[in-house]
Amino acid sequence: MRRVSAFFALLLVCGPALADVGAFDMTRWDSVIADIRTRAAAKNISADTINATVRNPAFVPSIVKSDKNQSEFKLTLDEYLARTVNSTRVTRGRQMRAKYPTMLNRVESIYGLPPHVILAFWGMESNYGEVKARHRLVDAFFTLIYDGRREKFFTDQLLALMKIADDNKLDINNIRGSWAGAMGHFQFIPTTLAMYGVDGNDDGRVDIIDSVGDAMASAGNYLNKLGWNKNERIVRRVVLPADFDTSLLDGKTKKTLTEWSKYGILNADGGPIPTGNMVAGLVADVANLPTNAADDFAPDADVAPQPVITAYLTYPNFYRIKKWNNSNWYAIAIAELSDKLK
Repeated sequence: MRRVSAFFALLLVCGPALADVGAFDMTRWDSVIADIRTRAAAKNISADTINATVRNPAFVPSIVKSDKNQSEFKLTLDEYLARTVNSTRVTRGRQMRAKYPTMLNRVESIYGLPPHVILAFWGMESNYGEVKARHRLVDAFFTLIYDGRREKFFTDQLLALMKIADDNKLDINNIRGSWAGAMGHFQFIPTTLAMYGVDGNDDGRVDIIDSVGDAMASAGNYLNKLGWNKNERIVRRVVLPADFDTSLLDGKTKKTLTEWSKYGILNADGGPIPTGNMVAGLVADVANLPTNAADDFAPDADVAPQPVITAYLTYPNFYRIKKWNNSNWYAIAIAELSDKLK
């Protein structure tokens, strides 16, 4: 019965799109399911959860297409910030702060994550829970395992999801997320949730999809374990001389603030940056730097060219964010959004 059901599910879900991923191999599909059953049993996952997981997973061709055709389109930093740190998101974040003061304060007291930081991650990841999940994660993981490009990774994710559902008495077939397996208010993948998930509302289980308290506490726990320091800022917006050595703008070159100050770096308002032994990197939108003002500067002019390169000094919390999402633009957006939500 399962083979017949899977076949008809395949026809319903795939339609003409099946041609995009080649002929469907039912033998491989069955072997993937059998392998998951064996591995799950070895991890002492209950028979009920195993049976629910393998009962009738569907192959979803659009997920394979998404995995193989991830966009390479790059926004400029200004474009990215305009999309992510907009007035609507800031207003919504302030509303969430007013709605959940007790939860946010509890996360800060236990994990050392200020409310504005948790809210920034929540806004960036799911627009405060407004982004709705599209796929049953069972279907997504079976589809990606079958496809084989990252078979081990997605096998690990499915097994972790099964263990989470088993331990927390969740119906695994009701757990939905993105095509790549991220779920809940803060878009955790199952292995991350397994490591850092927290019961934030004391109901005896971890549910980051339907419980805002669990989601916030889990995010706070994760960032705390990454070493978050609430007494340090994330970035400092600065301006650089027109002739600044752009090879230093890779975020990987680290210097003390005193050392950076000697390069002519100034605060955005034109004042001097702080000095001291704090170590920072320096990041800018190198691909979209303005024309070097010094090239057009007349030697006999009375006024020297003003700094024209906007950049960010990047402090340790910036690099902790990058362990969550390895994107400079994402980390800067978190910094900008959190500042607006203070």
